[in-house]
Amino acid sequence: MDLQPVHPWQQAQPILEALSALSYRSGELDAYLQEIAASVSHLLELDWSVVTLCEDEIERVMASSIDMGDGDHVYSLHGLLTETVVKTGRTLCVENAKTHPEYGCPPEGYVSYLGVPLRTYVGKTIGTICSFCIEPRLFAPEEVRTVELFAERAATAIDNYYLYQQQQKFNEVLEAEVINRTEELRLAQAQLIERERLAAIGEFASTIVHEIRNPVTTMVMGLNYFKKTYTSEPDQARVSLALEEADRLQNLLKEILLYAKPQTLQLEELDLNALMESMLWQLREMPEAAGKQIKFLPESTKVTILADKDKLKQVTINLIKNACEAIPAESCGNCLNRVVTCKIELETNGDRVCISVHNRGTPIPADLLPRLTQPFCSGKVGGTGLGLAIVKRIVDAHGGVLSIQSDKSVGTEVNIRLPNSSPKKT
Repeated sequence: MDLQPVHPWQQAQPILEALSALSYRSGELDAYLQEIAASVSHLLELDWSVVTLCEDEIERVMASSIDMGDGDHVYSLHGLLTETVVKTGRTLCVENAKTHPEYGCPPEGYVSYLGVPLRTYVGKTIGTICSFCIEPRLFAPEEVRTVELFAERAATAIDNYYLYQQQQKFNEVLEAEVINRTEELRLAQAQLIERERLAAIGEFASTIVHEIRNPVTTMVMGLNYFKKTYTSEPDQARVSLALEEADRLQNLLKEILLYAKPQTLQLEELDLNALMESMLWQLREMPEAAGKQIKFLPESTKVTILADKDKLKQVTINLIKNACEAIPAESCGNCLNRVVTCKIELETNGDRVCISVHNRGTPIPADLLPRLTQPFCSGKVGGTGLGLAIVKRIVDAHGGVLSIQSDKSVGTEVNIRLPNSSPKKT
């Protein structure tokens, strides 16, 4: 029986079918390369085929037609047949590597080798398709061309995959940058709105305060006249109460002006330890400090900050005063409970210095803590609710951060973190 001749298109059809069946999507590189390695071995009836990625003198097996076990398979290119392919950038066919050792060594148990470079569209060799046979084998030009067709697909897939990964990373960086810039813009807009709001409040407050001060001053003068004129105890009590309320109103008007006016800073370099030391006598002489102990714990090294001296004093006096007022009179018999501690400490990285004021007085209710620095919110009877609001404005103007913690077991601690201008330790 005569055999019908096999036409070239019939020989090429399985190859075309295998190439058409390959389906690559971004993120599915391993499975795609595995299909290529298996197709090459199947179509050419080879014992073993691998797709490798080669860079920095290292060969990494990306896919294999036979099971190589778990884990990464990474080898040095030095002395391998693959090294010749990578260095020359050309296909290498070795019928018997034992008789041609000048091209490099094959894996143990294999003698023939077909290596095809994976080249990107710019001509860079990024890896290989390597095929091995246990017996010597002469590779026909058609077989070489078949593997080269698959190599083109593999190189394109790998190149596209890494371009995709780079694009993903770029997109992530860009997205993070957009989020950061959006947040910066939001904060800048919030600060601008806050400045405009405070400017409007300041202008309004100044007008109102001046309008109120004049009649209050006249009322105080009249009350002082009546205090001298009427001598009966009931009349004196009423006048004294009215004068106390007038005095409280004047203090409120003064604090409203302090809060509303712009925080213009007169910056100078200050030795923070020395500044606090110089204020101790003044702090201990305050009426609120009577029966309490004010303890100062300086930083062990010199700490220099750029700040407004008078405003920093105002902040410290306000915090120490509040801390003293928070200690109930009945607890002053306990030495530990009547101590107000002012501590200066450098943070770990040295970028900021922390001024903390601590007492073991009555804790601040948890629902009140977040609102304490808002205007007219006070945690003490008779308070104006502007003291901590003014403190926060001054701290903010210095580029600092104000935080308050309060707990029944440890007491209340106010922390002010300011930028440190001292030279960092090396």
